[in-house]
Amino acid sequence: MTDEVVVDGESLTPEDVEAVARDGASVTVPERARESVRTSRRRIEDILQAGEPVYGVNTGFGELVQKRIPADRIETIQQNLVRSHAAGAGEPLREPVVRAMMTTRLNTLVKGFSGVRECVIDLLANLINEGVHPIVRSKGSLGASGDLAPLAHMTLVLIGEGEATIDEDRVDGATALERAGLESLDLKAKEGLALINGTQLTVGLAALVVRDAERACRAADIAGAMTTEATMSTTASTHPRINDVRPHRGHGVAAENVRTLTEGSEILQSHADCDRVQDAYSIRCFPQVHGAIRDAVRHLRDAVTVELNSVTDNPIVFDARNVDAHASGTEHAAVLSGGNFHGEPLALPLDYVTSALTELASISERRIDRLLNPNVQEDHLPPFLATDAGIQSGYMISQYVAADLVSTNRSEGRPSMDNIPVSGNQEDHVSMSAQSALRSDDVVDRTTRVVATELVCATQALDFVETGLDPGVGTTAAYDAIREHVDFLEEDRPVHADVDVATALIKSDKLLDHIADVLDETVA
Repeated sequence: MTDEVVVDGESLTPEDVEAVARDGASVTVPERARESVRTSRRRIEDILQAGEPVYGVNTGFGELVQKRIPADRIETIQQNLVRSHAAGAGEPLREPVVRAMMTTRLNTLVKGFSGVRECVIDLLANLINEGVHPIVRSKGSLGASGDLAPLAHMTLVLIGEGEATIDEDRVDGATALERAGLESLDLKAKEGLALINGTQLTVGLAALVVRDAERACRAADIAGAMTTEATMSTTASTHPRINDVRPHRGHGVAAENVRTLTEGSEILQSHADCDRVQDAYSIRCFPQVHGAIRDAVRHLRDAVTVELNSVTDNPIVFDARNVDAHASGTEHAAVLSGGNFHGEPLALPLDYVTSALTELASISERRIDRLLNPNVQEDHLPPFLATDAGIQSGYMISQYVAADLVSTNRSEGRPSMDNIPVSGNQEDHVSMSAQSALRSDDVVDRTTRVVATELVCATQALDFVETGLDPGVGTTAAYDAIREHVDFLEEDRPVHADVDVATALIKSDKLLDHIADVLDETVA
């Protein structure tokens, strides 16, 4: 586990975000990034001295862009901006999501194009390191001009207002800062806008979605391999020559995972020459389906990695020597207004991943049915994997729950296809990227639980395979990891606890770690 993450504006990864957000890693800003921050602030000071009208520095915001702000009111408007934009609704975001949002906001500020003072980045870093977590309402962002309302709720605490949690206590912002030994900020020109204008709720949550989706994909390959063995199916469909003639990357990875997991399987060898010609699609085609889902998740990872290390506020402050005449500013500082806050580059791949994860849950649910359903399951498997079917229901209702989760996933919709103009029609096209991130987060959670259900059912099914026939080395390791925490279902019991445990094994990486220890390699 990483104890400290260097936030330099250039190298932040989804793994780094997760380390800070979930594992409590601290953050540190290196000197080279600090110098970029100081240089950027000097450019803002140069603009203020010159008195040129520059959006976000000495003008109003949004539809009020034509309003020129007197010099003695510039600091007031920055404070007012934060207060007025903290208009969110809904339940507060979970603390890990808030930590992800603060970390990603810090990373974009230290790139040195936002014009904030060094004390701003120091306070934001200290909030993270001291465990001061602003209460951030989850609803209200349109993903353009970035995640305004959520970031405003975050920023309230920096000015000693709003609410935060510290040591599990919910207190007002001023009290939280005092308990952490920190002092609030009086925001200067550009700083309020720089703190709230950007895609940091979207990208912070998307980074966590990437990590969880990758876990779900690996676990689904494991579950599918176990189901293949338990249903006396074949892994012939994972032969590398099949992928060679249709060389999608994800397909190749999924197929290789199954071959690795089932290597040495006596179960597969026992019926290698049987007269079954082909297996059902949910088993025969899952390398192709899982592979397509992996490719979607990789697309999101690529977009998130770029976004994590990008400048997403507006306007952006440059060295005047590197910008042409389209900029406003002075001979030393050039300010360009643009749309880097627009969340579309994340909204579309997030919606793509939401669809992909829904398919992962869907095909896993179909395999669960093949393990449980007496109308389609193999003769060696009892109905619903109950030892005394009829008297007992076994895992029957687990499939009901999986079906509900799949159906709920399908109802999520695609927020990026929506648009409602705001700010007097100045902001007439928005991305809804935060909605896309929040829904993708919900979908990956449900999908992981469906896959966990398949793992539990496949483990139970393997216990009904003919005595003396062992699964593959990797699938045996997966079986052992489940059985260490979930007993064989001898008599009916509340089986939600079985799936809870398997879900936790996936999310904590303990399932993957156990298999990696046995195989001396990890599931890709």
